[in-house]
Amino acid sequence: MTVAGELSPAPGKAPVTLITGTRKGIGKALAQHFCRKGHVVVGCSRKVPDWREDGYHHHLVDVTDEAAVTKLFHDIRNQHGGLDHLINNAGIASMNHALLTPMSSVSAVLATNLSGAFLFSREAARLMTKGGFGRIVNFSTVAVPLRLQGEAVYAASKAGVEMLTKILAQELGQLRITVNCIGPTPIETDLIKAVPKAKIDAIIARQAIGRLGRTGDVINVVDFFLSRESDFVTGQTIYLGGL
Repeated sequence: MTVAGELSPAPGKAPVTLITGTRKGIGKALAQHFCRKGHVVVGCSRKVPDWREDGYHHHLVDVTDEAAVTKLFHDIRNQHGGLDHLINNAGIASMNHALLTPMSSVSAVLATNLSGAFLFSREAARLMTKGGFGRIVNFSTVAVPLRLQGEAVYAASKAGVEMLTKILAQELGQLRITVNCIGPTPIETDLIKAVPKAKIDAIIARQAIGRLGRTGDVINVVDFFLSRESDFVTGQTIYLGGL
């Protein structure tokens, strides 16, 4: 039963969960997980995914394209009646020494990781406000606290996401919308395929728990942030692995 003032999706209604970057990797795992939990899951990417799942609805959207993003939220409102959760998973990396990083890479990383997260959060909050409930989960990285060399632009974009998380949490708290962030350690996805094994091993050696992360580790924290019982948790960043 929902009591007055309690953060919760509408009783008897399947939660509507929007996840960006769902074509593969962590985004795909999250989308499949929440479909199997009974959510109506809306996903997006720039290319068509090669997988299907009951309850999943895919849109071709570049997260940096404001007009396309606005249309996506218009479609969500019309097709699903509202939005309960947003998971800002989409991200790209540029792993080069600063002296070897072109401005085209800087612009792309900042646009996707930071501007995209802001744009989706803004539009999601507008839609969530109408329902009196909302959860936003952003993605950072352990590259921020570890200050990893060769990842200046990527880490800077994610540091911006962490600050965005904190300020949005303040601005949206009275609207019954929580905003939190997760910082995964290296996980075996396409994002780290080009990273030398020695660098990955060095990162793992700095963790309290010395292993690669798993998608299940990420899903566990996201489940916690989305939980109805987490209505007093906002503005937080949780790093995996123990730094």
